[in-house]
Amino acid sequence: MLDHPPDILRELTEHNTLTLAYADEDGPQACAVFYATTETGTLIFTSSSHTRHGRALTARTSVPVAFTIQQDGQAWTDIRGIQGTGTCTAVPAAARSRAQAAYLARFEFIAKNPPLVQQLDSSDLWKITPNHLRLTDNSRGFGHKTEWTADA
Repeated sequence: MLDHPPDILRELTEHNTLTLAYADEDGPQACAVFYATTETGTLIFTSSSHTRHGRALTARTSVPVAFTIQQDGQAWTDIRGIQGTGTCTAVPAAARSRAQAAYLARFEFIAKNPPLVQQLDSSDLWKITPNHLRLTDNSRGFGHKTEWTADA
């Protein structure tokens, strides 16, 4: 993986859902997507280009996005989660099999269900390349932060 601090890496791999924020011609929007983390530190998710976020992501080659990752139902003193920013791009055809393998490794139940495999095969794959990650971990003290920024 990239040079993510261990506690950020742990948080990325422990969870499977992120809230993706973006803006389109109708304004800001957010949606939840299942994701997998690759060995290079990108986040892979699948969606249809017919959804609002799919249309926004296909409108440009590279779309700036923000996202959050956290577990639901946390106690206030134990809040732990990631806030991130990066760019979102379609997974190119040449990289699709590797990205899909990472997704299937994270969600093994899909590979065991032919209709779900068929759905995945026909869906668009996207990748988020983070450029900044901030882990907040109140269990280590209120407002405790660990930050990572991609090398410029």
